[in-house]
Amino acid sequence: MFEIALFEPQIAPNTGNIIRLCANMGAQLHLIEPLGFDLEEKKLRRAGLDYHDLTRVQRHPNYQAFAKAMAGRRLFACTTKGSQSYHLTQYQPDDVLLFGSETSGLPDAVRDAFPAEQRIRIPMQSSNRSLNLANAVAIIGYEAWRQHGFSGGS
Repeated sequence: MFEIALFEPQIAPNTGNIIRLCANMGAQLHLIEPLGFDLEEKKLRRAGLDYHDLTRVQRHPNYQAFAKAMAGRRLFACTTKGSQSYHLTQYQPDDVLLFGSETSGLPDAVRDAFPAEQRIRIPMQSSNRSLNLANAVAIIGYEAWRQHGFSGGS
């Protein structure tokens, strides 16, 4: 199954919602530090409800440690500055979908290290800046899962 990664997430309720999404999709969640909150924060627990025990969450002390742990896997930078729409990608079971922080997205150096075909975006009105992080994870995550027949789902 594909996996979700959050680069330095800042807002606890977003991460809580993403924990719940990952539990429902059967996807592992990777959190790349530093985080803008404590994982024990009440807002995080509340947004994730009782899904924390149903989601595999792995913390990485920095992006370099995350990249090393993901060596050999295909990663996608999910960004408003992507080169291709997310629905045109043919996702593979071991793909990792990397999302930037709510406040600043992915740093240029991280984003630009991805080949153009692995920098994906969600179409939106040209006058708008971005979507909520949890919404973006849901849109792209569910497309990846849909392409695999919602494997393991009911």
